[in-house]
Amino acid sequence: MNIIRRPRRNRQSAAIRDMVQETRLSVTDFILPVFIVDGQKVRTEVTSMPGIHRLSLDLLLEEIQECMDLGVKSFDLFPNIAESKKDKYATESYNPDGLYVNAIRAIKDRFPDAVVMTDVAMDPYSSDGHDGIVENGKILNDPTLEVLGKMALAQAQAGADIVGPSDMMDGRVGYIRQVLDEGNFHDVAIMAYTAKYASAFYGPFRDALDSAPKFGDKKTYQMNPANSREALIEAQLDFAEGADFLMVKPALAYLDIIKLLKDNFHLPITAYNVSGEYAMIKAAAQRGWLDGDRAMMETLLSIKRAGATSILTYFAKEAARLL
Repeated sequence: MNIIRRPRRNRQSAAIRDMVQETRLSVTDFILPVFIVDGQKVRTEVTSMPGIHRLSLDLLLEEIQECMDLGVKSFDLFPNIAESKKDKYATESYNPDGLYVNAIRAIKDRFPDAVVMTDVAMDPYSSDGHDGIVENGKILNDPTLEVLGKMALAQAQAGADIVGPSDMMDGRVGYIRQVLDEGNFHDVAIMAYTAKYASAFYGPFRDALDSAPKFGDKKTYQMNPANSREALIEAQLDFAEGADFLMVKPALAYLDIIKLLKDNFHLPITAYNVSGEYAMIKAAAQRGWLDGDRAMMETLLSIKRAGATSILTYFAKEAARLL
């Protein structure tokens, strides 16, 4: 055959394949989500997320040390709050002596070089289980912003490097930016959950936090999975309001959205490889249906290839070991 161009020439050995590889993963790409609970020496596995545990602060600090030794230096903190501390207005979320704020302070005291990212949303602290204040079955947007502002300020005061408003209320990035700047926290960054879809892949996460809505769903504030142009509207608003990062959540079913934001905005794009995406691979690997390590790395590589600058993933520690 008279073929001038033979792509297989660039695949003929491992060394050549490595030389021409277009996309590379690094441990510095990863942000590890971690779950914290009250108490001492508490380690409870999340049943729907094999290998992932809720940890008390003492054990969480040990976990962070292990990750830091592997090169994973960024952590997103999520709280499992006792029902007795939840109320309609999520007041525990900005309690300066509460579990979450104390954990931020302790992590930054022990690991000043670690990047601590926070979650700014009412649902872990809300007796309604929603990301906003509920009145007569409706999620109220503007009153919720006041709670989010108090939460973000408390987290910044505790030492947070990045706050992550995950609630999808309109205007929350601008409101939080104003609150932080007025408090002289100009250096605290905002990672906006820009395109957070009303997804079926969040189930295991809600198990981990016991934060499922007590009624209805989140479709009035999370995005319709059918929409992509809407993500550009959300991104433009977050950009204009002062976001430092734009996030797409989930990642795998929305690789096109990651690329869309990457192509249209000159900000770092983060993707959240969510709990359901993690659980699927773990479950299939446990049954011997696929090679868990290969599927994990292929998944993470696909997210990076789509345009993600960084990846929130429960695989961070495992992937770091392989890398």
